[in-house]
Formats: sequence, structure tokens, C-alpha cells
Amino acid sequence: MNSDIKNPNLAPKGKLKIEWAGFQMKVLQLIKDRFTKEKPFSGIKIAACLHVSSETANLMLTLKAGGADVALCACNPLSTKDDIAASLVKDFGIPTFAISGEDKKTYYKHLNQVLDTHPQITMDDGADLVTLLHTERKSQLKEVLGSSEETTTGVLRLKAMEEDKTLAIPVMAVNESQTKYLFDNRYGTGQSTIDGIMRATNILLAGKVFVVCGYGWCGRGVAMRAKGMGAHVIVTEVSPIRALEASMDGYQVLKLSDAAKIADIIVTATGDKHVVDENIIKNLKQGAILANTGHFNVEIDVLYLEKVKKSKRVVRDGVEKYILPDDKKVYLLAEGRLVNLVTAEGHPPDVMDMSFANQALAAEYLVKNKGKLKVGVYTIPKELDEMIAQLKLESLGISIDQLTEEQKKYLASWNQGT
Repeated sequence: MNSDIKNPNLAPKGKLKIEWAGFQMKVLQLIKDRFTKEKPFSGIKIAACLHVSSETANLMLTLKAGGADVALCACNPLSTKDDIAASLVKDFGIPTFAISGEDKKTYYKHLNQVLDTHPQITMDDGADLVTLLHTERKSQLKEVLGSSEETTTGVLRLKAMEEDKTLAIPVMAVNESQTKYLFDNRYGTGQSTIDGIMRATNILLAGKVFVVCGYGWCGRGVAMRAKGMGAHVIVTEVSPIRALEASMDGYQVLKLSDAAKIADIIVTATGDKHVVDENIIKNLKQGAILANTGHFNVEIDVLYLEKVKKSKRVVRDGVEKYILPDDKKVYLLAEGRLVNLVTAEGHPPDVMDMSFANQALAAEYLVKNKGKLKVGVYTIPKELDEMIAQLKLESLGISIDQLTEEQKKYLASWNQGT
């Protein structure tokens, strides 16, 4: 089998992690059971570019159970768990192209290798596969039924492609599902980002000045968890509406240039470039810690740090100490990449359960609607979104009320007011 992994001997440890995650992914298991019977992906090849984690492994097994030929590569050079990659290849026969710490050349080689399988469906976390299809591998576009996108950053790229009229296939924006962004982005990113910072630094958050750049759903989750740990949380924003929300949620709202002067920790969660730029870095207090939880490693201007540093050394796993020209010490976590996946394990399986249920159902939706969808970015139908939430509630042993026929009629009417 054509694969590229670090060490197949890591497979036994990886298999245990995959099984542990699978036990907690109840919704995906229900979908897998149905897929096993119905085989909706019989004869379909799926290429996925996702974080190679135990949760992703369970998504791959679900797709395979549905009859798909699956190939997987990493969507981030540092987020791969090598033992998971080994188990996928050795124990489950899924072609996997991912090595933790791979360089840029290898990263793009792996993207091309999964596209070499000539998939009818692609799955992305950051839109790298779709971008490659639309630039260097345009001849394959006619073979593709559609794609699905996992993250905010990827959806932004895809909508930009749609606006520019360069998008050539239908894409399901999984990140736009409520059962994704309300839970994965908020609770998953919140917990896993704090986990990554704690594992990397082992610092006490209580009493620290903790700055969150961006108050989208990911930023909200990080702010909420940092506040819960006793940190003094400051939010920075460019949106007046989100800044107002942050203020009314009880956070101090400042310009980043002002917050940088007092910040012990700054976490970027914006999806944009050079949020922590040269001017912000110059304003940092002594010993400030910088971390990023946005998808790409562009939110912190690492190139500027490299350009002006007097020295740099690794002081802990995932922690680099930069000495700047004024002898100021700045600590960068995870090389400016996703701190929650590089220095921790990413989102817990319980919350990825709903995200990957969306991915699995998005792929099925593309197959069922082959030839019916126009080029564009689509959200998953509301009924599927609500079905995932209902299945999750059932897995948690939670029952909710139902509307009576009288209540349904009242809500659908316009002439039954006071």
C-alpha cells in the first residue's frame, strides 16, 4: 500500500488511542453502523486533508465502512500523531501520508499523493486540497463531485473563490453547521487551546493577563476557559459588534497595541494575517508568551521574530525563547502553529463526534445529489444539523419536549396575536 508515515511500529499505541476516541464518538458510531449496512460510498474514492488524530481516524473508518476507498494526508505539518498514522496504515489498511514535523516540500508532496488517487470527493481542513485542485491539478476537477470544509479559515478561502468565480465544484461548508461551530469551535477550541498552553508551559493562569485576539466562536471559547482558570481576560477585535458582545460578556476590550503592553499571554484566533505584527511585538512586555489557535501559522509574524532575534533556543517542548534586540525575552509556542494540536491532542473526541458526523453526512449528501448541485458553497441542510444534535442528546441520555400540533399551528400563523 502506498503510504508515507514515520514508523509502522508505533501502530499498537495508535490503535488503542483510536479505540478510546471511538468509544466516545457515539453519533459517528451510529452513522457508521448505518453506513455499514447501506454502503453509500460504494465505488467512491475520498481524499481527506485533515489533522491526523484519533478522532479523524474514526471518521476515516466510518467512510471506509460505507464502502469508500479513502486516502488521508495531514492539513498541518506539526499536528500529525505518528502513532495514529501508523495504525491507520498497519491495522486498518488506509493509505496515509503524514509525518509530524514534515517540511513544506513534503507537505505538498503528500497533498499531491492523496490527489493521485483521483477522488470523487475531497475533505479539507483549511482548503489546501481544493486550492491545489484549482491551481496545479485543474484537469481533475471534472472528476470531483464536490468537497467539504471543516474550518472557519477554509470556508473564508472558499467563499473568496466563489466571489472571484474561480470555484469550480460544489463545497459543503461543514463549519457553518450549528452542531459544528457552536460546539467544536467554542468548547473544543476553548478547552484544547488552554490544554496546549498548559502542557507547553506549565504556568499558572490564575492572575495572568490573558489576551484573546478575535471574538468569533473560537475566541469566545478560549476567553471563557481562560476566565474560568482565573485569568484576567482582555479581548481585542476589529468588529464593533463582536467587541460590544465581549464587553457585555464581562471582558475588558482594548486595542491590541495597548493590551500587548500588559499581556502575559496573547492567543490569536482570527484567521487573518499578521495580527501580532512588528509593532505589536515591539510593544510586548518582558517574558510575554505568544500562541496561535487559528488554522494557519500567519497570525503571529514569526518571520519578523526570526529576522530581528539576537538569539533563539528551545526551552521546553513546543516553547522557543526569542531574545530581541532590546534584550526582551518573548516565548513562542508551537512555532506559531495550532497550539492545541501541536502541544496537546486537539479537541476531545466527544465534541469532534458532531463535527465529523457533519463531515460524514456531507459526503453522503454530495453522493445523493450528484449532478444536482451547482457550483458554490453550501451549508448542510437544517434537518441533518438537527438530527446530529438529537442523536447527541440521545447518546447523553437527555430527552427534550416536543411541540404540540396546536403550538406548531400557532407558530406558523400570523393572525393569532393578542
